[in-house]
Amino acid sequence: MARKSRLRRVAVKIGTAMGKADRKVQKVARAGSLAKKELDDISKQVDALKRQLQKTAKRLKRALG
Repeated sequence: MARKSRLRRVAVKIGTAMGKADRKVQKVARAGSLAKKELDDISKQVDALKRQLQKTAKRLKRALG
């Protein structure tokens, strides 16, 4: 069997490294997207709690005043 050239071995190593890096980038992008969705959900919950607190404060003022 013919020996693989040095250039071919280096090219395979480079391709392997690029593939691994690409997988990492995709994982990070997916995690970032998920984090953004979670942050949006938390933001909506905070807004709802803020409105609820304002209503409760209004009722309390009415009850006391």
